Amino acid sequence: MTGIVTVDVRRVEANQSSQTTDQVAAEAPLEVRLHGEPFSVIMRTPGADRDLAAGFLFTESVIRSADDLVRIDEGDAPNVVNVTLSDARAAIVPELLGQRRQVAMNSSCGMCGRRTLESLDVDAPPLPIGWSVGADVIVQLPDRLRAAQRAFAETGGLHAAGIFDRSGQLQISAEDVGRHNAVDKLIGRMLQERRLPLSEGMLFVSGRSSFEIVQKAFLGGLALVAAVSAPSSLAIELAAECGMTLIGFVRGARFNVYTHPERVKVL
Repeated sequence: MTGIVTVDVRRVEANQSSQTTDQVAAEAPLEVRLHGEPFSVIMRTPGADRDLAAGFLFTESVIRSADDLVRIDEGDAPNVVNVTLSDARAAIVPELLGQRRQVAMNSSCGMCGRRTLESLDVDAPPLPIGWSVGADVIVQLPDRLRAAQRAFAETGGLHAAGIFDRSGQLQISAEDVGRHNAVDKLIGRMLQERRLPLSEGMLFVSGRSSFEIVQKAFLGGLALVAAVSAPSSLAIELAAECGMTLIGFVRGARFNVYTHPERVKVL
């Protein structure tokens, strides 16, 4: 299975040891090039690399729509993709390459390549409160996402993200060693299928909700983000500002709503 590596381990139990194998989550660098020039290196779980590159460039505001993306090709070496932009966006490539720090982005942090605090700002109007969802739907999301986590079941070491409709049906999911990478894979695929903005969808992620998760969801048009664990303070501030409903600690029959609770219906 893509994303899984078998390794030798020595297992210790009841003060005895034995040699065996274990399945671990794969992690490898992906170099994203713009018109043949290195732009960024993302530490990720291999698989859906084109979706990841497209989503990453969209949430980094390098591209603004599917029309800005001409094609994504495998590079001349493993773990490399080369992105060709439309003529209109290609004009800014030299500036982008000059500004971008050439860093290896940590799997748990989507912000490591940013140059300034101002680059974290989201310049878009808040999302409207156009619909609501029942609390009984929210509590079902963890189990439905877990059922789609094939690699997690083998390794226990991958994060997952899923886009659900308002009835709680899973539309698409992705796994990666980085939560933000999993979200980028989803948004990248939806971008290429010209299904953005995802104004009728909900995002559920394993682990916690951080600033970059909320920011990427907002750019994808998702008005509700829920997670198994806690949100960060900055994620809460951004969600409140953007008109997004942010939910944490979805476990069993309970959860916390941190922002815009009017989207959640409770009997």
